[in-house]
Amino acid sequence: MVGGCSSVDPAVTGTGARDDAVRQLHAVLTDKAAEVYGSGATVQDLTRLSGGASRETWSFDVITPAGAHLPLILKRDPVIHRADGSIVSEETRLGVQRATEGRLMELAAEAGVPVPEVPFYLAKDRRTSAGFIMQRLQGEALGRRLLREDAYAEARRKLAFQCGHAAARLHGIAVAGLPELKSMNVSQALDHGREIMESSGHPYPGFEYGFRWLEERQELAGDRHTLVHGDFRNGNFLVGADGLRGVLDWESAHIGNPLNDLGWICVRSWRYGHFKKPVGGFGEISDLQAGYEAGGGGRVGAEAIRYWEVFGTVHWGMLCIFMAFSHLDGPHASFEKAVIGRRTAETEYDLMQLLD
Repeated sequence: MVGGCSSVDPAVTGTGARDDAVRQLHAVLTDKAAEVYGSGATVQDLTRLSGGASRETWSFDVITPAGAHLPLILKRDPVIHRADGSIVSEETRLGVQRATEGRLMELAAEAGVPVPEVPFYLAKDRRTSAGFIMQRLQGEALGRRLLREDAYAEARRKLAFQCGHAAARLHGIAVAGLPELKSMNVSQALDHGREIMESSGHPYPGFEYGFRWLEERQELAGDRHTLVHGDFRNGNFLVGADGLRGVLDWESAHIGNPLNDLGWICVRSWRYGHFKKPVGGFGEISDLQAGYEAGGGGRVGAEAIRYWEVFGTVHWGMLCIFMAFSHLDGPHASFEKAVIGRRTAETEYDLMQLLD
């Protein structure tokens, strides 16, 4: 199942702000379920899930008037609840809008990418922020479990091919039919990364070497521009015993070089200690290439994938630096940002190992 924790009874009678917030969202979802599935549809087991600092994620079930049981997930912008029952929506600048994320998943499904179905959306009003609802699929998304548990041994053998195939299908979606997305080429991305590093005021010789390595070899990057998932990696895949069941978390999607996704899945941080398998800790580059070609993405050379693996490692390092100083110098200290920030040195070491 996507996420999971103990359920919160929406019929609780407590007066706390948290209970009021749950009741309000329950009412919003009940009204929307009745609109979509017919009068008499009910919402059960509304539960706030952990994870996702830039958005709220909720699990719930809809029981239709015909008795069908629909397991669903809501992703919406975070909200602050006022005393009068209204809300203030905290629209984040991290990633795409929720409606855009949902639409991308719909387009991905049409292209043959395994993704959860998106049955309906929430529009922003005085009771809720904007959000979308997706099917709650069965499977495992925690990368460490996927790599160590025997239940996924068979899945691991074919997962790199399946991921390559899914990437090719999503990269084949016509750009003209996409919702509005940011566009980023490799030169712009490198310039932005350097700004983050230099604004920290601290020296990072390993990353400096990485930037120069990438700048001197930009011909390896390629010049295609397609939809890019933006966080295509172990940890954002829902996997069952039969393999890949869903590509999740599309909030980093943009227009750019599709090989970015193929390099990102190979970054050492997403192997969770299983370093001998370069693709997510579970597969080989050759299987990723074969799946990509079979999905219609064409033949991609190992040298190009390595370029984008280096790029991804540098990019992750810049994100770690950004998180570290957001924690240290920003208006709000954050345990999550501190944990990510302290991985800066680890990522710089990984980069040196990759370039040696």
